[in-house]
Amino acid sequence: MAKITYIEFSGTERVVEVAKGLSVMEGAIKNNIPGIDADCGGACACATCHVYVDEAWREKVGERSDMEESMLDFAENVQPNSRLSCQIKVSDELDGLIVRTPESQH
Repeated sequence: MAKITYIEFSGTERVVEVAKGLSVMEGAIKNNIPGIDADCGGACACATCHVYVDEAWREKVGERSDMEESMLDFAENVQPNSRLSCQIKVSDELDGLIVRTPESQH
């Protein structure tokens, strides 16, 4: 299990434990985190799980795939640290990860 901190646009923080192998999006859905809808169920076919990865974690999370990059074209306010949370797999290395949800998803 890894502790992931989800920060809503309003500033509300929720720290939840997510099992290794699940995605950051799955952790959000299982814990009713507002702002992460995951309309496509994690198939990288929408942008409703868009998050901003805390700068301290960008390198550990890795780069976007080409498919993820294409889907982010549908998201609002994309930043260099934007990711689709369905594409971030939880591992021991991501224990303590911090992500923020954009205003447009609240």
